[in-house]
Amino acid sequence: MKEKLNLDTWNRKEHFLFFKQMEEPFFGITVTIDCTMAYDKAASLGVSFFSYYLHKTLTAVNTIEAFRYRIIGEDIYVFDQINASATVLREDKTFGFSLMEYQEDTILFSEIVMKEITRIQSTTGLFTREEYGENLIHFSALPLINFTSFSHARSFTWPDSCPKISFGKMMEENGKKTIAVSIHVHHGLMDGYHVGLFINCLQELLNS
Repeated sequence: MKEKLNLDTWNRKEHFLFFKQMEEPFFGITVTIDCTMAYDKAASLGVSFFSYYLHKTLTAVNTIEAFRYRIIGEDIYVFDQINASATVLREDKTFGFSLMEYQEDTILFSEIVMKEITRIQSTTGLFTREEYGENLIHFSALPLINFTSFSHARSFTWPDSCPKISFGKMMEENGKKTIAVSIHVHHGLMDGYHVGLFINCLQELLNS
């Protein structure tokens, strides 16, 4: 379900009109997140660390309204729920785009993730479904790379307003586990303030 945003009463209308005309309207930052407690919690629940931090990422995305905005045509819509299209690696080192529907329950979501991973690994090609929808984040994990910055391949002529979130290699020092997280978002839909809200929310969820 989605609802059209009233641009005439939106206090960011001028910001939206300004940034939407740019060839590259996305901006991005990379931060380091403490995942010590999250890693232990995932192990205690018997779920993969990947599905656990993806679940907390989606929970934060669905909490911060600006992350549920999508541009469709000339309008902005607010979706009730945002899911994930995560890249899934196959044995031959190619990957496919998945669709992992968000669930509030961590265990149930983990089951969805594992089922989708199994499905993708038995397919070929990049697009493994006929439809994905606009209510997505584009998600990827690079568990071999401890990156400090990140960029994405993008077509400037292709309409796109989905946030892009990537996790790097988990690092450990003196018993503290950390992981790099890259967040790229459409500046017409949100600013650094909203990204800050997301980061704080994600850290709180990983610490809970």
